[in-house]
Amino acid sequence: MRPRLSLAHVTVLAALGWPIAVLMAGSAEPPQGQERATYHAAGTLFAHSENCVACHNNLSTAAGEDVSIGTSWRATMMANSARDPYWQASVRRETIDHASRSADIQDECAACHMPMTRKIAHASGGRGDVFSHLPIAGDDGTELGRLAADGVSCTVCHQIAGEKLGTRESFNGNFTMRPARPDGVREIFGRFTADPGRRTIMRSATGFEQAEAPHVKQSELCASCHTLITNALGPDGRVIGSLPEQMNFQEWQHSAFYQEQKTCQSCHMPRVDGPIRVSSVLGEPRDGLSRHVFVGGNAFMLRMLNRFRAELGVEALPAELEATARATERQMQQDTATVAIGAIAVSGAQVGFDVDVRNLTGHKFPTGYPARRTWLHVTIRDGQGRAVFESGAVTDAGLIRGNDHDADAARFEPHYDRITRADEVQIYEPILGDVNGRPTTGLLTATQYLKDNRLLPRGFEKTTADPLIAVHGHARADATFTGGADRVRYEVELPATGAAFEVEVELRYQPISYRWAQNLAAYDAPEPKRFAGYFNAMSASSSLVVARATARLTPR
Repeated sequence: MRPRLSLAHVTVLAALGWPIAVLMAGSAEPPQGQERATYHAAGTLFAHSENCVACHNNLSTAAGEDVSIGTSWRATMMANSARDPYWQASVRRETIDHASRSADIQDECAACHMPMTRKIAHASGGRGDVFSHLPIAGDDGTELGRLAADGVSCTVCHQIAGEKLGTRESFNGNFTMRPARPDGVREIFGRFTADPGRRTIMRSATGFEQAEAPHVKQSELCASCHTLITNALGPDGRVIGSLPEQMNFQEWQHSAFYQEQKTCQSCHMPRVDGPIRVSSVLGEPRDGLSRHVFVGGNAFMLRMLNRFRAELGVEALPAELEATARATERQMQQDTATVAIGAIAVSGAQVGFDVDVRNLTGHKFPTGYPARRTWLHVTIRDGQGRAVFESGAVTDAGLIRGNDHDADAARFEPHYDRITRADEVQIYEPILGDVNGRPTTGLLTATQYLKDNRLLPRGFEKTTADPLIAVHGHARADATFTGGADRVRYEVELPATGAAFEVEVELRYQPISYRWAQNLAAYDAPEPKRFAGYFNAMSASSSLVVARATARLTPR
């Protein structure tokens, strides 16, 4: 990513000792004609991330760890929100299903995936759109196109004002931005104070000026785009219901993490230990710099972006994306959930044991987009290592054996508190239903949850939960499905050999489940077909083992 610097930026940095030749080599020719007018119109609200990384890269800890803000950010799903091929395919699917509302759908979906162009469109009385900016790899080079490709960029999050945060009015990407000051300068909110000299430098270089704002450390900031309530549409385009699509923030509020003041940023933007400069240009050491890695739960998509980088216009380097994918896997396997096997009882040919699952996160697991699922893969092997019982095996195609929903889009697996057969699988997932109670993977067709037994965070009381975050299906009545944990009883018949056997339990996770991916393949449009091809090419690696436990029994 080579900085595209303004003349003011070059002048200021040159005054600080940066070589002019180096600065101008990374600069672009100023826009001309109509593009120039568009550039200035866009620039009144936002700046491209390249204007920020010139000063906020080249940051290292005393131990030599690179914590550069720009380098970390550009290899995240935030930076690649507009390039996400699954999102692109899903938006196209919804505009096909609800063609009369295509413009409204694109505006809604651009709010969090192409937020800068959407805000610019609204400022001029228009609506955000998606497909005019695709494909990213074939972008026309205009400033609006560059801002669309820049995804959830620096001047998006750091311009979100504190007003109305955490209220329904701010959800679905409807955050507030303060107007420019009378001198035309827009404020950039951060966690630190800046002295007048440093504010002057940033204002001269970028047109923005730092302002300390405690709200950037609060979960309410994240909630503006990670709380989504979608309206369901009928065949004629009329609203027929609504669905709480993503409720990360509300789940957190109903957990012990809220009482303990553990925010979204605590886990997803972990702080750097010790003082460190937050700017490579005249930055002073600060305590509490947050890593801009935004570690979430989608290593699969990060690797998809890497593999098909040319087609998707990805700018992050391959090593950077792989590093973020590995960081994602580490968090999933170290800080997300645990499994344990209880005492094993043998009665004749029947073997019985409990599996205890614990959710370590501050929200439901999985949370966010409802395509995600986690499940128990339980295998019992005899003394020769042969599987004599197996529930929840995943195939190279990404489907779960025994799962009704993967086999048939009209059915789904219920929540279990007791499993006795191999074709019964404990899957923690949301299943959406249409107005007639049929399962659907169409967000704007869904009016209800037919099942939601995602693992609850510690402290979550399901009997007092708001309907927006309620448990649905058999899990509501399961006394062992509680805040932070679930217990599943396995009672299975095994060959009466009297030999030793081993029980292995895996908690597996898939950010895009088989049914959600395959339902896109039927749409005759480039984005759904492209994603279906990507998924099929990578389906063998579409799931991840989050936790594992084993136990061995030797009969006397």
